Amino acid sequence: MEDCLFCKIAAGEIPSDCLYQDESVYAFKDIAPQAPVHFLVIPREHIDSAAAVSQGNSAVVAHIFEVIAKLAKDQDLEGFRVVSNVGESAGQTVRHLHFHVLSGRDMTWPPG
Repeated sequence: MEDCLFCKIAAGEIPSDCLYQDESVYAFKDIAPQAPVHFLVIPREHIDSAAAVSQGNSAVVAHIFEVIAKLAKDQDLEGFRVVSNVGESAGQTVRHLHFHVLSGRDMTWPPG
């Protein structure tokens, strides 16, 4: 998508603090962290949100969770939270599927 912030980050058009990348996934540190560890994992392919996941694009979501597990292990995270907001009312500010990974402090419940 032409005006998508995360598409531009994944393409290298906008700088980011990259943690991992391959042909289908890009992971980078959040610029406004909400926890001592806060990074995002996104598909390079533009998918609007978790509500737009389908049989045709769901393999990338499985791969994203493999990447999350790898990054958590690499960073010795004992516990972490994975969040994906869908829609403005849920707090989605960028319309591109992304998963926040937060750690380094106790997470409260309910989260919002």
